[in-house]
Amino acid sequence: MAAYLSLMKGVKELDFRGPCVPSDLLLIGDHAFPLAMNSNGQVLMAASLYGAGRIVVLGHEGYLTAFPALVENALLWLRGDGSDDPSVFVQNSVKVVSDNLSKSTFQAQVVGGFNSNLKTSVYVTDAYNVGTDPKDLVAFMKAGGGVMIAGQAWSWAADHPKENTLHHFDGNKVSGVAGIYFSKNPAEVENLPVYPQIPSSYMAVVVGKDFEDDLQFLLHGVSELTIPNGSLASEVMVHGPLAFPIGVANGGQTFLAGAYYGQGRVIIAGHESVNLFSFFNAFHWLDEGRRGVVGVTLINGINIATNSGLEMEKTGFKKDLSVFVSPSNPQSHLEEIKNFVAEGGGLLIGGHAWYWAQSHGKSPMAEFGGNKILNQMGLSLLDSTIPAGSYKALDPSRAIKDTYHFRHLLHRFAKHVTVQEELSKDDEEFLKKLGSDCSTYLKMKAHDSCHYSQVVATLTDILKKSGMPQVNETCPVKNPKDHLLLNIGAEVYKVCPHPDDLLPYLIKDNPLLPVVHNYRVKIDVSTAGGEEWISTGLYLSPGMKTYVAIPADIVNKGWQIQIGCQTDRLNASELKRAPCVHVRFPVNSEMIQVSNLWGGLIYLVAPSNTQAQGLEAFVQIAVPAPYYKSGVTTQAEWSLLSTAPSPWAELEFDNIILTVPSDVVRCLDRPDKLADLWNDITKAIADLAAKSHKFPRKERFVADVQISHGFMHAGYPIMAHRCSATGLVDVNHVKTNGIWGAIHELGHNQQRGCWEFPPHTTECTCNLWSVYVHEVVFGINRDKAHEAMTLENRNKRTKDYIQGGMQLSSWSMWVALETYMQLQEKFGWDAFKKVFAAYHNMNNFPNDNKGKMNLYAETFSQTVSMNLTGFFQAWGWPIDQATEQKLSSLRGLIIQWSEWQRAYCF
Repeated sequence: MAAYLSLMKGVKELDFRGPCVPSDLLLIGDHAFPLAMNSNGQVLMAASLYGAGRIVVLGHEGYLTAFPALVENALLWLRGDGSDDPSVFVQNSVKVVSDNLSKSTFQAQVVGGFNSNLKTSVYVTDAYNVGTDPKDLVAFMKAGGGVMIAGQAWSWAADHPKENTLHHFDGNKVSGVAGIYFSKNPAEVENLPVYPQIPSSYMAVVVGKDFEDDLQFLLHGVSELTIPNGSLASEVMVHGPLAFPIGVANGGQTFLAGAYYGQGRVIIAGHESVNLFSFFNAFHWLDEGRRGVVGVTLINGINIATNSGLEMEKTGFKKDLSVFVSPSNPQSHLEEIKNFVAEGGGLLIGGHAWYWAQSHGKSPMAEFGGNKILNQMGLSLLDSTIPAGSYKALDPSRAIKDTYHFRHLLHRFAKHVTVQEELSKDDEEFLKKLGSDCSTYLKMKAHDSCHYSQVVATLTDILKKSGMPQVNETCPVKNPKDHLLLNIGAEVYKVCPHPDDLLPYLIKDNPLLPVVHNYRVKIDVSTAGGEEWISTGLYLSPGMKTYVAIPADIVNKGWQIQIGCQTDRLNASELKRAPCVHVRFPVNSEMIQVSNLWGGLIYLVAPSNTQAQGLEAFVQIAVPAPYYKSGVTTQAEWSLLSTAPSPWAELEFDNIILTVPSDVVRCLDRPDKLADLWNDITKAIADLAAKSHKFPRKERFVADVQISHGFMHAGYPIMAHRCSATGLVDVNHVKTNGIWGAIHELGHNQQRGCWEFPPHTTECTCNLWSVYVHEVVFGINRDKAHEAMTLENRNKRTKDYIQGGMQLSSWSMWVALETYMQLQEKFGWDAFKKVFAAYHNMNNFPNDNKGKMNLYAETFSQTVSMNLTGFFQAWGWPIDQATEQKLSSLRGLIIQWSEWQRAYCF
């Protein structure tokens, strides 16, 4: 921004109306930015950085004299900050510039052309006479020199219809390296005002080339592209004006793409095994006829490089290569690799980013090594995946029209919103994907990039024009357009320059709520079981900002501040809330400003294996929430807190925290009795699991209008629908009717892989806790606790299983539970407690179901001193002879097949 202001200082308008017909300048990369943009989004003047140097590009050589004030500003900027070198060398073809500078402080000297012996900080030329070796001028700029270049390429392109303007037009051999191209398209001229900020428009050109010739070359002889069996590729986002898809899966996801960058080219494959490596067209496209050396670090890339007819060398990156083959997450030479491509090299990157994203818990957009190179080239590897398969090759003549491209569809959607241009059916089908990709793209946070800023500005304009759907339970979002708007609202709010101005377009009903000031939050935590949320009892309204003062002891120690209790991300066709409604901020300073478009409860998030006692944080301003904590909140305090204005409430007991809509607890008179009930429940859960009554981490429930899947699902927190909230806090309801589903989810959190046999027992063994808690704590017999547990239903399931041949493939959920119920009814709950306790003292467990089932049969048999191999075999378990031999000394549980079958098959 400072560069733009310096270049346009004192210039009020730029009147381009006149005899000059300029080229539309095409910009790529992070450093190029427009100086003048017409109402159609065409760029007539631009500037950029390259290496230590700078460049200003004018869309016609006539502009060197038409705008003398701008030219003088440009020369000052080009010579660099702090430099007072007055010398300017002017190429002979534009010597009129020298005449115009005669009365300025510059000392202009006319030369026949550029050579490396010129001692100057600034060189001025037209786009047709960049020298016998443009690389010399590029090296001058890279080393800190300033270049002003002016011209148009549309007439050259008309005279050279079969040549690639981007790479072969003289001016582009210099300016293109810095991310500014003279395009073959003429630009329309107007009298343009000079804006106080860098000009931006959704109309800006997003298609820099049709790429038909590139795809014809790349796909010659190729009918399909394959992601091999056993491979899972990362999706590639194609977002730059000079980036294009090459391989596309059936759902429109790209797994193979290419791009122009500077004077070079790049190809990215979303997995190193994509059959690109038997596809040597790519290497010749990247080599551009140089027949140079291909440097290979990827093992799978060696064969194709050998078969390509090009010289192959197994090496790390070095500058004298023609093509460099890199893994997807390079750790070094990132800037050098970008410059290598900009100056004419070819780059092939193969590999995925999804595993890195999973193992690091981060979006790869900004921090993944490959994307630190690729983002500027208009391509990005995503954490979304594409399965193995063979996919039909694109039709080169229709690829750009028929395939999904992030910027192209965003451009069309912006026109749809602003000028009501109709979208095609194909476009409408991709709107949901566009919304997701917008959210992903914005995570790049490349605020210094003109392209990124333009996307942010475009999305901001879209939201201001259309507003955001005011989604709720009675007004769900169903159509693709509203999906997109709802998806992008929060992400744009996070990154736009003026979020407060955007807020009224996003949240229509946002009443002011009573607040508290300088609220103290005590920090006493010992995390052994993963990260832990520390409740503050405070809430932020949508868009409300506050500062949190953090004790120095926990700064830069992995702590975070979270706004919002609902961390479930939605991917549903019908939305009753936004897909993601929480945000997190790293605790990296002692004073942090936080906010969330959707508002939410405030938490401190402690990392695992953390000890922090006697510390305090302070929240500057926030809305109080109904918050009860056992042993801390008195009955008198609760009578006031229960009416606190936050829409969310929390009830924190010894081992569990319930987060529910506040209206559910407004009439809760005795939270202490509810605490006693949940303490009894969690003690019973611990008893059956043979664990300490004090959980290593308090469990959490969140009851909300919509969750990601199921009626409830396990995790931290356990997620439940809003309709379950009343049942969680109503003591009489729980004792009378039970809460099977809630205990089922708590049971999920007790399951251990060593005695689980997925998928058979995934939804089965968690129900052991449901049966146990209902009978031991609530006094509700199993046949009353759930309709599936009536004797009639149990007998029918067992009968059907026997008649079906007792196939293990049918042994799951309720059928599998019957196996455990028969063991319980024979040996009691203590046997299960002892079995679980025995597992606590074991290690080196089998990894396969058969091995784990044999271990379980052995452990249960030894626990009850009875050989149960026959019982488990009767249920279809694959019991080994070795297990039978180990247990042969124990008295067996006699199973009379005829009697058992008569019992269930009469």
